[in-house]
Amino acid sequence: MELFVRQLVNGLALGSIYSLVAIGFAMVYGILFFINFPHGEILMMGMYIALILMGQLGVPFVITLPLAMLLTALLGMSVEKIAYSRLRTVRRLAPLLSAMGVSLAFQNLALVIWGAKPLPYPVPDALRGEGLMVVGIQIPRSLILIFALTIVLMIGLQVFFKRHIVGIAIRAVSQNQTSAKLVGVNPNLEISATFAIGSALAAAGGLLLGVRYGSVYPTVGFSLMLKAFAACVLGGIGSIPGAVVGGMIIGITETFAVGYISSAYRDAIAFAVLTLVLLVRPSGLLGGRTEAIV
Repeated sequence: MELFVRQLVNGLALGSIYSLVAIGFAMVYGILFFINFPHGEILMMGMYIALILMGQLGVPFVITLPLAMLLTALLGMSVEKIAYSRLRTVRRLAPLLSAMGVSLAFQNLALVIWGAKPLPYPVPDALRGEGLMVVGIQIPRSLILIFALTIVLMIGLQVFFKRHIVGIAIRAVSQNQTSAKLVGVNPNLEISATFAIGSALAAAGGLLLGVRYGSVYPTVGFSLMLKAFAACVLGGIGSIPGAVVGGMIIGITETFAVGYISSAYRDAIAFAVLTLVLLVRPSGLLGGRTEAIV
């Protein structure tokens, strides 16, 4: 029973990180209908930015988190302007190839700057020491931080989309760009805002991942991108609630596979669950956008 509870807690923590990353995927697909493959590399760059701030400049964690999210948001907006803005009206293959090129460019840039070896991630002093005892099981402070921060960010995102004028405009553009233009919404600004928010959430997820698992390397974003993409497809691609549900399922499935079977099968079992669900519900658990990817 103790092993079950431990794996469940670890799975929820990992699923929370996957969910934060998957939300950015879902937002971009929901508004532009294409897969933003550099999302994983944006996350990776956010992790390195946070590493520089905390590890080299000594910036406190409470300042590093929003600052890394802000800088990564600006990076995501720049990628959209440079690589995607002129390709919105062409066939989906063109932005897909552009996305793959951006991913490779970021990976190689990170290799040149930081090298291929994993770099240790600093753990803030506030997260060291004993955690919280729940039903006789000690939950580390890093897991508590992941749970709390994920809940705050997701609630804030829901409030933003329902109450803030920019969030409402993003929803309008995702439903119908032509109609949104007719009521005075500028799609270019809302698309840039979408990339900024998605990139900031990816940076938050990457920072939590680094604090929890202790290292960062140039290809860390690729595997996370695959898991986030799988989470989006599982929950219903283009659906933000679906991305959250899918991320949780992938994270819990992985940790139980590691705990009860073997770490060698964690990815295989997670994607096997994805395949089984799609055989029953091809549109995902909560349904998604219906436009073709390419």
